[in-house]
Amino acid sequence: MKILGLSAFYHDSAAALLVDDRIVAAAQEERFTRKKHDSAFPTHSINYCLEEAGLTIDDIDHVAFYDKPFLKFERLLETYVAFAPRGFRSFRMAIPVWLREKLFQKDLLGTELKEMANNGFDPAEQLLFSEHHLSHAASAFYPSPFEEAIVLTMDGVGEWATTSVAHGKGNKLEVLREIHFPHSIGLLYSAATYYTGFKVNSGEYKVMGLAPYGEPRFKDLMMEHLIDVKEDGSFRLDQSYFDYCTGLTMTNDKFAKLFGEPVRDADEPLTQFHMDIAASVQAVTEEIVLRLARSLRKEFGIPNLCLAGGVALNCVANGKVVLADIFDRVWIQPAAGDAGGAVGAALATRYLNFDEERTVPNGLDAMAGSYLGPEYSQEEIEKQLTEAGGVFTTLSDDDLYDQTAKALADEKAIGWMQGRMEFGPRALGNRSIIGDPRSPAMQKTLNLRVKYRESFRPFAPSVLREDVGDWFELDDDSPYMLLVAGVKESRRKAMTAEEENLFGIEKLNVPRSDLPAITHVDYSARIQTVHKESNPRYHALISEFKKQTGCPVVVNTSFNVRGEPIVNTPHDAFRCFMGSDIEVLVIGNAFLRKEDQDPALALDYKNAFELD
Repeated sequence: MKILGLSAFYHDSAAALLVDDRIVAAAQEERFTRKKHDSAFPTHSINYCLEEAGLTIDDIDHVAFYDKPFLKFERLLETYVAFAPRGFRSFRMAIPVWLREKLFQKDLLGTELKEMANNGFDPAEQLLFSEHHLSHAASAFYPSPFEEAIVLTMDGVGEWATTSVAHGKGNKLEVLREIHFPHSIGLLYSAATYYTGFKVNSGEYKVMGLAPYGEPRFKDLMMEHLIDVKEDGSFRLDQSYFDYCTGLTMTNDKFAKLFGEPVRDADEPLTQFHMDIAASVQAVTEEIVLRLARSLRKEFGIPNLCLAGGVALNCVANGKVVLADIFDRVWIQPAAGDAGGAVGAALATRYLNFDEERTVPNGLDAMAGSYLGPEYSQEEIEKQLTEAGGVFTTLSDDDLYDQTAKALADEKAIGWMQGRMEFGPRALGNRSIIGDPRSPAMQKTLNLRVKYRESFRPFAPSVLREDVGDWFELDDDSPYMLLVAGVKESRRKAMTAEEENLFGIEKLNVPRSDLPAITHVDYSARIQTVHKESNPRYHALISEFKKQTGCPVVVNTSFNVRGEPIVNTPHDAFRCFMGSDIEVLVIGNAFLRKEDQDPALALDYKNAFELD
């Protein structure tokens, strides 16, 4: 059975291909079109998935879409009716778009798929629709290493659900309960994102990164006025403070009056106030997630938890759940946002629509390390680099690891592109910029000279799985960079009294551990464990770096600059290399030094992209 899963038309369009019980390929459309968060019909992603499997659209048995547009339209109408006459301006803007584009998505999907087919495609027979939260839950449970698990999905909103609980066992998956729109922890977090001047649906992770610089002094105020949280983690939002139901903004004047400051413009400086707002909404989120986790373990007694939905990308909250030992094991879908719904829709179709048998994955899981995107042969790499004007040396594997490790130890920023591209928002060692975590200057260098982004943004460590417990307060698998834990006490540096009294961004330049480039101001780190089984080349590189320096950790951030998606092709990688202060580029076995390149090929990325 061959099932194509699709996510499209809202943000982060993607396609995923399931052949029998194996996820063969998955990719986001943005990686091909170079439009960040591209929401268009995922033509390029579909073509890639089919090509990877040697198939055409005519070979596909079913196409599964990740949600139900009619139910979303029902929610839109019912919300406007409930709040009428408020929101007429928003209603007047939204309805024509729905009537022109979104309401007839089945026809649009059918038309697009028919155009890709040679022998005809019958939408009435082959096109199926999953529900949004069911797609998320399926994406988390079915690839997990669990025979049975509780599945917690949290996001902004699907059709109606914003938080849901499902029970998975074998090939069965049943959604047991839901919290419905407009009550949403994801939308509360997005409201804080908007209020602190970041872009909704892409800036939430900036709020999470900003939170450790602040104090959660508004947490009680939020829980007293904005959100009523019960002991079991269920909650309701007071809509009198928000405008997202019917307005054109996330918050209103009452929200701003509660906290005493207006909404921050994107070009205004961040102050301690904004850091405290970030810390407070993060603390509220963690409180809710922990209460939900505890109540679910107590009620069901099932030892395994799966997480999905956009809130599951909040790695700080995830880390709190894991370290609280509420569940024996926790597994998080690496593409937890809407892109991952493409995988979930395909899996839900196989197991729920057709009752196929499920084999519980051996090893980590069934996501293949999330390395599900395109890869390029050495011949194709050298062809693209030559066409781009790149000057490179082709090295043996041993020489490649040796030279790259030496460049890391020399504190050079390195673009590292190997094997299949990652599916999901995290670079996991195949489309990564890497550096030496021991360097006190590396975080600022990467943020300001390479990524062209805010200086406060933290970087993640990639650590050999066998060494993680020696460096971090975690001795568990974290292959997808979705858990935050503290740096080991023995690796920390004591602060002076003067340093302890610093506030906000002033804390940034204080080395806090033996690994200052990846140690956040609260001594935490967003950890990726590197496994030889799922990424032998990245594991070999870090092992060589450990051999040369004694350190089994490298800095890992996504291979892109601000405003651009993660690189896909060798040409993308070379362009980013030449347009930034990346000093070494390694693609396959091709090794490039910046000083060997034609400086006329450099691009000015600094002014080319708006702040996302």
